[in-house]
Amino acid sequence: MSLALDAAAQDLLFREAQTANTFTDEPVTDEQVQAVYDLVKFGPTAFNQSPLRITLVRSQEARERLVGHAMGANGPKTLGAPLTAILSVDLDFHEKLPQLFPHAPGIKDTFFSEAARRGVAGTQNATLQAGYFIVGIRAAGLAAGPMTGFDFTGVDKEFFGDGKQKSFLIINIGKPGADAFSPRSPRLTFDEAVATV
Repeated sequence: MSLALDAAAQDLLFREAQTANTFTDEPVTDEQVQAVYDLVKFGPTAFNQSPLRITLVRSQEARERLVGHAMGANGPKTLGAPLTAILSVDLDFHEKLPQLFPHAPGIKDTFFSEAARRGVAGTQNATLQAGYFIVGIRAAGLAAGPMTGFDFTGVDKEFFGDGKQKSFLIINIGKPGADAFSPRSPRLTFDEAVATV
């Protein structure tokens, strides 16, 4: 069975796309990032809660603050990228539910009055949105370098001192540079990954 996307789009988004480790110095503009966001914001989340928040790290000063919390090679990678995004979950996402889920405004209190429940739901759905964001970056003709090798507690203190956001992923963004990609690792086959019950 064929997919609705043509082969070139499939390659751009998945088959030929890989995590980039180096980038050129070509800038990533605010307009490009807004175009990505304006596309991926339509990806579904539970109750349309949309808990992902994206902090763009552009200035050298902010980049150095971020790199202070990087592990190993993630620091140099981040310093060499034209743009870095800190992805975090808004732990008070429920405050926007009357706006985002207007046909059932009561769910703000019915389902999400407890902080622990919000934390679990918000993290699940922000992580889902992170996947959309990576695919959106690829759709813009850019490469993404997502990383979890950071001290996220330190990142949160550095950038979100009020404790209302919890970071979970750092993504370098730009045009791939020299030797940007490692050889592609194997993937599971359909039969290994998919079961029918």
